[in-house]
Amino acid sequence: MGQKIAIVTESFLPQINGVTNSVLRILETFKQREIDAMVIAPTSETTHHLGFAIHTVPYVEIKGFPVGIPSPTVSKALDEFQPDLVHLAAPFWLGSHALDWCIRNSVPSVAVYQTDIAGYCSRYGLDFARPLVERFTAALHAPASISLAPTAEGAKRLQELGVENVAVWGRGIDTDLFHPERRDLAEVQVLRNQIAPNSELVVGFVGRLAPEKQIDRLLEVADLPNLKLLIVGDGPERSRLEKIFAPFDAYFAGFQTGLALANHYAAIDIFVHCGTEETFGQTIQEAKASGAAVVAPNQGGPKFLIEHGATGLLVDPDKIGGYQEAVVKLREREFRTEISRAARESVLENTWARNNSALLEIYREVMNQSLNQRESNLELA
Repeated sequence: MGQKIAIVTESFLPQINGVTNSVLRILETFKQREIDAMVIAPTSETTHHLGFAIHTVPYVEIKGFPVGIPSPTVSKALDEFQPDLVHLAAPFWLGSHALDWCIRNSVPSVAVYQTDIAGYCSRYGLDFARPLVERFTAALHAPASISLAPTAEGAKRLQELGVENVAVWGRGIDTDLFHPERRDLAEVQVLRNQIAPNSELVVGFVGRLAPEKQIDRLLEVADLPNLKLLIVGDGPERSRLEKIFAPFDAYFAGFQTGLALANHYAAIDIFVHCGTEETFGQTIQEAKASGAAVVAPNQGGPKFLIEHGATGLLVDPDKIGGYQEAVVKLREREFRTEISRAARESVLENTWARNNSALLEIYREVMNQSLNQRESNLELA
């Protein structure tokens, strides 16, 4: 296997989201395996991460997201690094430019489908743009050596758009960091007392506070007796959400990372995720690992992460009051405990080490195919 991998990502530090988190975990694997790498991204806090060079490009902010603008930096960095393979993380504008470089230079590429941008169009009132975005998604992924979707449904979606070479690659989880035993820590008990001073049940959400997360649906459960809401995260919707949830005394914890994030998960009894445009749902995995009982829509990525009635509850997102019904069921302690234990067990094998080993194997296959193709072309020449 070649030892030089370039990662071109649409999101990197200080932005924290599923794309950034995946890239950081991949870089950790590269460091452990002594694989040489570099990163091209819209933003970065430093010029290097774990010893890997980070090249930044100009960007514009759209709905709070820094969207990288293709610039000579991309081709220059790739020309100088001469990668054996280019990993495109949630490719969009920047990824499209890098993919063009791969095609011109006969370098294999792996494009990771992580964001349903077309699905967001309706959520942001841009229905007219959806067909255009779908065509762009297909045009972007089709030329890649392989496209990786987080679930079988995501893979099917790409294939319906005309992308032929597609495989499934999920996401790992740190089961040591996100652990039910944290519930017994003193700092978690202090946090629970702040949120629920009268030992109320804590219903929580973790994620970006944006329209596509449909956090308003938590209003269905906000007025249930002996229950408190914990909302962890930040984003463009925060001020509006704080206003509409103010009558229910919801606790907004803001952006959290690392141990603090794990402690907030540990303070949650029932985790409710209402977003219907998720291609995967990493926070669902983290909540399951943390020992929370999870409620999520029976749509998109969540339905592949939850076995209804066994490791969580799936809700028809079109049913008014569906989330309330699910939370009411989980108020029964014995049922909730049974669900949370099974949920924890279901993610124990989903480690980042195992997940990224599968990714490296995909790299090997793609590079071998590319090498064989080049050798075949030479023989025909």
